[in-house]
Amino acid sequence: MDRRQEKTRKAIFDAFSELLSQKSYHKITVQEIIDAANVGRTTFYAHFETKDDLLRELCAELFAHIIGAALDHTHTHGRYSDGEAPASVFLHLLQHLQENDRNILGLLSCESSDLFLRYFKNSLNHLVRLQLEQIPLHDAQALPEDFLVNHISSTFVETVLWWLNHKQKQTPEELTGYFLRVIKPVLREEEGNRSRG
Repeated sequence: MDRRQEKTRKAIFDAFSELLSQKSYHKITVQEIIDAANVGRTTFYAHFETKDDLLRELCAELFAHIIGAALDHTHTHGRYSDGEAPASVFLHLLQHLQENDRNILGLLSCESSDLFLRYFKNSLNHLVRLQLEQIPLHDAQALPEDFLVNHISSTFVETVLWWLNHKQKQTPEELTGYFLRVIKPVLREEEGNRSRG
């Protein structure tokens, strides 16, 4: 994709995100997106087949960006720019959310937040699976991995929602502490099941 195409794509993403902060996804028309992005209809359809396609690609880009950055433990930013990145991938993820790059917090709390939360949770599943590789679940009596991944991802999404509803009064470090205290008993139980097997 050349620079002009990237610029057009960004304009469409930005216009779409701004509209989502104002009204429900289902009430937004392609024409409104085109007008807000200042692009032609042919140009829009050259990039996205439908509005749903635009939503999928926006979510894929947003969540790949923040989760990829969280997984990159060598990546430092903000208060960690002169030192090591935090050890916890969940802390790193919360810090990226707090930076609110591309208004991701606005999208997670907008009128159409259920759409974004679903994509967010699906993206988290990959991150959680990677974290669980450190404690393989091969005891027949252990919880099914898919169930455990879903539980941890859902808990993290609810943690973020609670944080947003409380106007982010807690630091990412405090919130990570809350989250880990909730999920560690489950992980310890899994480790116990494995050691007894």
